[in-house]
Amino acid sequence: MFNETLLERIRHNLAETSHSPASMAIPVGVSNRHVHLSQQDIEVLFGSGYQLTPLKALRQPGQFAAKECVMIVGPKGSLSKVRVLGPARECSQLEISKADCFTLGLKAPVRESGNLTASGDSILAGPAGYVSLHSQVICAQRHIHMNPLDAVRLGVRNEQRVRVKTTGIRGLTFDEVIVRVKASFALEFHIDTDEANAAGLASGDNVVITP
Repeated sequence: MFNETLLERIRHNLAETSHSPASMAIPVGVSNRHVHLSQQDIEVLFGSGYQLTPLKALRQPGQFAAKECVMIVGPKGSLSKVRVLGPARECSQLEISKADCFTLGLKAPVRESGNLTASGDSILAGPAGYVSLHSQVICAQRHIHMNPLDAVRLGVRNEQRVRVKTTGIRGLTFDEVIVRVKASFALEFHIDTDEANAAGLASGDNVVITP
């Protein structure tokens, strides 16, 4: 837990230095299409009592890419080998790009993760069965994960919307980037493959918040 008095002291110390928070490099994490599943849906798709098998740890503590994959089925087509991310969540959530929406014939609004109000529908197919997702499909709003100390250093607050600048031959500025602050978060800028391709970004590249 971060004490507010301590955070204010850090803010004061930073203000007295020549370091510019906006110049701090933020690593990029490009999110390909993926799905977060509830334990109930895991068992429908993979079998009774089934547990996800971690394949690779993700930058966010406790999060992992699982060995398990599913197929997304839409009115116009399907996409196979869609990675499941763990651990299991309370509610299943499918995250796809706008390009995927065209391929599948799905309507998925841009939403912050966890906000599934009036979102899209789809069907997931696994080796043991099918799951119908109702208002559980989104295109994830671009966002930055950070802990409270990162937030102080960068001069931002939870749920604030900021601009993020990239560099390179296809450099651009992303508007409407949501700041998400939590003690367990690691600093990382999350965008989907459509946005990454437009900016010529890859996971591990760096960006900065514009002043």
